[in-house]
Amino acid sequence: MSKVQGGMKCVKYLLFAFNIIFWVSGLLVLAVGLWLRFDPNTVEVLTGDGAPYTFFIAVYILLGAGALMMVVGFLGCFGAIRESQCLLALFFACLVIIFGAEVTAGVFGFLNKEQISEEVQKFYSSSTVDTSPNGTAIVTSYYKALNCCGASTVEPKGELCADFPEDVKDCLTAITDFFDEKLYIIGYIGIGIAGVMIIGMIFSMVLCCAIRNSREVI
Repeated sequence: MSKVQGGMKCVKYLLFAFNIIFWVSGLLVLAVGLWLRFDPNTVEVLTGDGAPYTFFIAVYILLGAGALMMVVGFLGCFGAIRESQCLLALFFACLVIIFGAEVTAGVFGFLNKEQISEEVQKFYSSSTVDTSPNGTAIVTSYYKALNCCGASTVEPKGELCADFPEDVKDCLTAITDFFDEKLYIIGYIGIGIAGVMIIGMIFSMVLCCAIRNSREVI
């Protein structure tokens, strides 16, 4: 028999519906993380000997948060239907942990955006002076991935730029634009999910308190 009645019963089913949305949101976060990790352009730009790996730290945090959100979404659904104080309290604690992880990833990414971009620019610049086949391959991969050519707008473009138009964007500018775009995607997704999690925390605590009060009455 249901322990909560009236308005709290409505909260119970709202929390169940919320957790369905939360589970889907976790799937979305996981999908975005996998896209950022395995996107061909990202892989070409950020892998290779000596390539900076800072960007992927935030991506791995995002992947972990997405996977945990899916597990917690299932836990919240079960806790709401069973009206279990223990499961709802565990659900709330997990939401706090996920919220902290996403804030950490967001703050880390935005505070280190300039550093990440500069590291990649330095890696690219060092590859342009490397005359070995490996250096040429790295530079070519940047040209293809970012649709850019040359290290700056004032320097003459080399032989590898022969197939590009004269007004093509230089690669140092293209690298900055690349990270702006990627990190803003992470930021917007994170803000949306954070709002959803705050609602979930409120619902879970309200329902948990209602269940406790109903037991005290009985």
